[in-house]
Amino acid sequence: MVIPIFTYYTFITEWVKSSKNRNLIMSVLWGISILFCMSFPVDFGENARLELRIIPLLLGTLYGGVWPGIFLSALIILYRLYFGISVGFYNTVFVLLFSLPVILFFQKMFASSKKDRRVKIAVGLAFYYCLIGLTIFGILRGFSIEYLKVQIIHLIFAMVVTWFFTILTETIREIRQMRLEMENSEKLRVISELTSVFAHEIRNPMQVTRGFLQLLNEPDLPSKKKEYIQLSIEELDRANEIINDFLTFGKPTINHNERINVGSQLHRVVNIIQSYSLNYNVEIKTDFFDDCWIYANPQKLNQSLINILKNAIESMPNGGMVWITCTATDDGNIKISIKDQGIGMTKEQIARLGSPFYSLKESGTGLGMMVSFQIVRSFKGKILVNSELDRGTEFIILLPRVTYE
Repeated sequence: MVIPIFTYYTFITEWVKSSKNRNLIMSVLWGISILFCMSFPVDFGENARLELRIIPLLLGTLYGGVWPGIFLSALIILYRLYFGISVGFYNTVFVLLFSLPVILFFQKMFASSKKDRRVKIAVGLAFYYCLIGLTIFGILRGFSIEYLKVQIIHLIFAMVVTWFFTILTETIREIRQMRLEMENSEKLRVISELTSVFAHEIRNPMQVTRGFLQLLNEPDLPSKKKEYIQLSIEELDRANEIINDFLTFGKPTINHNERINVGSQLHRVVNIIQSYSLNYNVEIKTDFFDDCWIYANPQKLNQSLINILKNAIESMPNGGMVWITCTATDDGNIKISIKDQGIGMTKEQIARLGSPFYSLKESGTGLGMMVSFQIVRSFKGKILVNSELDRGTEFIILLPRVTYE
């Protein structure tokens, strides 16, 4: 069971970029692990055997999702059928019928949970699976003291092994994420150094060029030439905005943080962007909790929120609705939700959000979203993204809450 975990997170996640293909390979790896577990059980007499098919089934479903879970369950049933139809086969079928829906029910909760809660969910589901198996097999074959002893040992052992492998998986995922963040930080450091060196030298000729273009833009010029000059000026301004985005991200900023009310900041941001949303026929609806205080730089926070809101609005060229909410969570955070009815994103697109030079817009650079992620991280917060194609996207910004005295 160790081999699928290391193989997947060491090689597959690096080589395979498509989430569908990764899930397929994960299913195959966990399927092989299931076959080994079922082929080499520990027998305790005629009525009892100890094997850990639950571990690859559980981890494959919780980390992979619905289809890997169904595939692994079908594999267990078919391979058990290969050994013949007996009480053990019926026990396998009934246990999966009672267990798989429960595992799938908790899968979404597992995916959105933190490490400690994930471990608790996995261990709890292992306990449930073994308890169901103990009960059904006991009903089919009869209970005995010896049988109960073996099954209790099996239950405890399965829970301990589930705990160990969930911790191992989470640790490997954390190490991989830290490595990716370090690589990304190094790339961004290089960008920031290059930006600082070249920004001034690039801006000087741009400003001179813009000035001469304005001088050439005389009233008696033919309309076609005036159009070309205006287009050139607009492109120079766009290039200047890109440089500003680079500088905003690249230069080390000193945050003059203060205690601010997020609701008030959101009202201000909505007022700023209201006219922009009308151009896209987008309506903005808000619902803010009063006691939403954080420690942050208001200008930087506004910049981050405006960037995200602009992306939400631009994802709906035919109009739609944007919902903005602000609430306090039970774990000491302020949760800002920005939800749209736009075109949505794939998992691959979500994973690349906040990366330099990655944008879903043809003329975009990705710097605006990159700056937004950087700003939120500087406030010790994080941005989560939920999205479905043709259904819309939700940006969730979590920031540490402070009390107002």
